[in-house]
Amino acid sequence: MFSEKQLLKAKTRKELVALAKASGIKLKKPLKRARYEEELKDLQTELTYLQQHIQEKRLRVAVIFEGRDAAGKGGSIKRFVEYLNPHASGVVALQKPTDIERGQWYFQRYIQELPNSGEIKFFDRSWYNRAVVEPVMGFCNDAQYRTFMAQVPDFEHMLYEDGIKLVKFWFDISKEEQQKRFDGRLQNPLKEWKFSPVDKKGQELWDKYTLYKEKMFSDTHSAYCPWTIVDTNDKRVARLESLRFVLRQFDYPGKGSTKANLLLDPNVIYNFYRKNKPFEL
Repeated sequence: MFSEKQLLKAKTRKELVALAKASGIKLKKPLKRARYEEELKDLQTELTYLQQHIQEKRLRVAVIFEGRDAAGKGGSIKRFVEYLNPHASGVVALQKPTDIERGQWYFQRYIQELPNSGEIKFFDRSWYNRAVVEPVMGFCNDAQYRTFMAQVPDFEHMLYEDGIKLVKFWFDISKEEQQKRFDGRLQNPLKEWKFSPVDKKGQELWDKYTLYKEKMFSDTHSAYCPWTIVDTNDKRVARLESLRFVLRQFDYPGKGSTKANLLLDPNVIYNFYRKNKPFEL
């Protein structure tokens, strides 16, 4: 720990690092966190530039975040929307369907949440609930699952043809890291509410979940709506890479003016067909 006298002597970051070394104070973790916060701020600034472009050009952008529980979807979305104009952006996190919605076409309740002109929307889970979670947990029958899988490519093609830019993220997490995060939630009163019996069952049905996930990729990855995989075992890195990816999809005034690094790390984020390692083995 620095003394007040030591801190007053250090006028620059370089001097502070030198002082820490001389005093035997470890700064690896604080410096790593500081670099992350600085990079995050630059990328979030770039995102505000992009939002202005989306508003001015009347674009419609939807970014969906899928993945197992505790993969970091909510945390990443929080960083996306933190400094955006709420009048031209929003988060969609639908609850389980009502009795009326169960009698509707499956996609109907999602259609009304799609972005209007000049908006960017972030989906914390999406219609892809029916591709993985619902069949694994027994929340839909086989006929409903097969109908969805047959319809979703055409549904997304209609969105594409109508001018909606759709980004599909799958946040990939290892079984061990997921369990670690579940344990952390149970030990933290502020996060305990995030844990549910469904989470526990997800660990028990890990292999079945993987089977449906891989089928989803195979049947719904397309040139017009591809899947982008994000390794989220390091949550901070995943947040930065997903921000970078969205920014790289557009040309907008002021792009790169923050000097933010917009180059992607292919070991962290990559196209489904270009995956360079087996999933969760």
